[in-house]
Amino acid sequence: MKPQQREVLLRSMKRRFEKHTQRHKGIAWAEVQARLDGNVGALESLRQMEDSGGEPDVIGQDKATGLYTFCDCAAESPSGRRSLCYDKEALDARKEHKPQGSAVEMAAAMGICLLNEEQYRALQQFGEFDAKTSSWVSTPADVRSLGGALFCDRRYGQVFVYHNGAQSYYASRAFRGWLQV
Repeated sequence: MKPQQREVLLRSMKRRFEKHTQRHKGIAWAEVQARLDGNVGALESLRQMEDSGGEPDVIGQDKATGLYTFCDCAAESPSGRRSLCYDKEALDARKEHKPQGSAVEMAAAMGICLLNEEQYRALQQFGEFDAKTSSWVSTPADVRSLGGALFCDRRYGQVFVYHNGAQSYYASRAFRGWLQV
């Protein structure tokens, strides 16, 4: 990442951090930036989260490890990650009308993880996310082995978890990711 790109990314993330203090009470930006300084891999992952519309922000700190948790906090599922099936197996199984890729593989390429259901519900404590879209979430192996995958959204003031064939994809469904630094 070029120094100018790094500066733009950090400036954007600092503004978001300062605007949404309810997401990270008791955490100072200087501490977060100190953790990011020199961590080229994390900065690249955060840049990709930002560039794909995720609006990453700090949503907590692991008390045991001290690691900060960044999560996609865009109001709707990240626009640059939509129309993806769930994983490579699902993508390979499609015979026609294949999507551009899969959520699991894109997350891995970005160096982030898909939220699981519990993390998705926890994110909703900080706002109302996916009121018009939906997001694939990490799916338990027993569900995936039967051909399904899980996704979540927020409607009527509630978080809902649904299932779909892992091969499906929709223009309004993406995935939300997280990263610990």
